[in-house]
Amino acid sequence: MRHHPVRRTLLTATAATAAALVLAACGTTEPAKDSDGSAATKGAGPVTLTDASGAKVKLDAPATRVVGTEWNVVESLVSLGVDPVGVADVKGYKSWDSAVPLKNSPKDIGTRGEPSMDAIAALRPDLIVATTDLSAAALKQLREVAPVLEVRSANAADPIGQMTGNLDLIARATGTADKAAALEKAFDAKLAAGRKALADAKLAGARYAFADGYVNANQVSIRPYTSGSLIGAVNERLGLKNAWTLKGDKDYGLATTDIEGLTKLGGDVRFAYIASDDDKTSTPFTGALAKDAVWTSLPFVKKGEVHRLPDGIWMFGGPGSMSAYADAVVAALTKK
Repeated sequence: MRHHPVRRTLLTATAATAAALVLAACGTTEPAKDSDGSAATKGAGPVTLTDASGAKVKLDAPATRVVGTEWNVVESLVSLGVDPVGVADVKGYKSWDSAVPLKNSPKDIGTRGEPSMDAIAALRPDLIVATTDLSAAALKQLREVAPVLEVRSANAADPIGQMTGNLDLIARATGTADKAAALEKAFDAKLAAGRKALADAKLAGARYAFADGYVNANQVSIRPYTSGSLIGAVNERLGLKNAWTLKGDKDYGLATTDIEGLTKLGGDVRFAYIASDDDKTSTPFTGALAKDAVWTSLPFVKKGEVHRLPDGIWMFGGPGSMSAYADAVVAALTKK
């Protein structure tokens, strides 16, 4: 059975190592520093880094032939101007993350949960960027192929800080620190502009609930994005109030509920979600639930306050996806 790409993220998150480190504070825009304190620049080297596992990663020079085993690190690479030579589940990335599209034709290295060691080795990478979602056994095998930079996939204690910290670390490994600083500055400006637009529309403090959903064996599951999720943190930076009161997991800030759980959101909520037309199991709100008596009785459904945001915005991505998300939320909520 083909694994739902979003659902797999939650399943692997629960197995992430507890030793992963918080990498940076929210919104930092200063150029990342190498171990000697100098700013990392394109063409400089050697490079020594400490990754999320606490391991030292030593490179003779900033990496140019890079493999990414998870879509969030692939998005970071592309955003930094580094075209990865290998990507896990290329087709899935193109479906779920068109906000930061691939600019080359990388080799598909298998699934995000089980990348092919042979396919990666054949690419002769300078660096493999992996995440704490991979098993310890897989990471050990990868380290036998090439240097591995391990980043923590998510951190519910500081979602935006984790995102920018990962970007900074990857930038240091690829000699693109100036680009990372520019991306983070633009991201901060995007959120400030979005916050102002919502405030001007008298939506400051508006109660808002974002979720995704999927259908499996005719059963609908709904996943709330709490304040500990990356999207939840962006929502709050935009001046919105998260209507979910459920507790999310320690990494992704995600919870689980069902259709009955939606009745607890109240009558003044605006509801939004992202799906993919390439995966029909990801659209229960317009599919399996369309004629459901509980769904159709919900106040935000009756008021027309259900917003499907554009496809291709990866909910666990980097500044590119989150900037696209901010634009989409502002456009949806302020649409007359």
